[in-house]
Amino acid sequence: MKIAVTYDNGNVFQHFGRTENFKIYEVKDGEILSSEVVGSGGRGHESLAEVLLENSVDLLICGGLGAGAQNALASAGVAVAAGAQGDADEAVKAFLRGELQNTGANCDHHHEEGGCGHHEEGGCGSCGGCHAPAIEGKNVGKTVRVHYRGTFNDGTQFDSSYDRGTPLEFVCGAGMMIRGFDQAVADMDPGQIVDVHLMPEEAYGQPNPMNIFQVEIVQMPGSEGLDVGQQVMLRDDYGQRFRVRVIDKDETTITFDANHEMAGKELNFRIELVEIL
Repeated sequence: MKIAVTYDNGNVFQHFGRTENFKIYEVKDGEILSSEVVGSGGRGHESLAEVLLENSVDLLICGGLGAGAQNALASAGVAVAAGAQGDADEAVKAFLRGELQNTGANCDHHHEEGGCGHHEEGGCGSCGGCHAPAIEGKNVGKTVRVHYRGTFNDGTQFDSSYDRGTPLEFVCGAGMMIRGFDQAVADMDPGQIVDVHLMPEEAYGQPNPMNIFQVEIVQMPGSEGLDVGQQVMLRDDYGQRFRVRVIDKDETTITFDANHEMAGKELNFRIELVEIL
């Protein structure tokens, strides 16, 4: 297993998107075998994920990062333990002891610079809640495999690993899953099946009106070809990519909604813990 830490002069650097170095640790059986410092090349969020992929990193330990960066890392298969502070070596040791609690996507570095940066008037709505309590449970920090079926309250299925025939693998408590799903798995035993009902605050949060914004079409080349209902990727002021949906358009302006498509929805999951790796 390889663990990377955002690194600055021995400590955990607090802004993932601006880290100039990663300290990468080779770990086996809960022990650190070796470590090296690797430069980030001064690249943006998306390219930072590529640096981690190039070095076969499985887990990132960092201070602050936004939801966009967390999603990019999850898409790259890199788990995240955010909210770490202090000595980098001690942070890794704390993780290996199961004592490093992940805070998930947080907004500390964006608050310092005026909002979460999805647009100039952006709020924290897509961050999934700042400073959420850490996930607790005996499986936190462990790689698990689960089968699940997700449904809305009317019984409509929106996702199922059973249908795909392959269990979902993730690091419990590392922010790779929505909070309520993560917390449900945190205390399960292999072979156990649980049914959970998640309110929006435990899933994708409530829609934030600050995540709905207008852009002048002339200021966004190519937007004239977008249609209402279409989803596209944009970049925020910090270079993070985030998904938006076109909800309105006229001759001069286009309106985007950056809220997750499941924001505000109650979700139901049947979860089966297949194994703990």
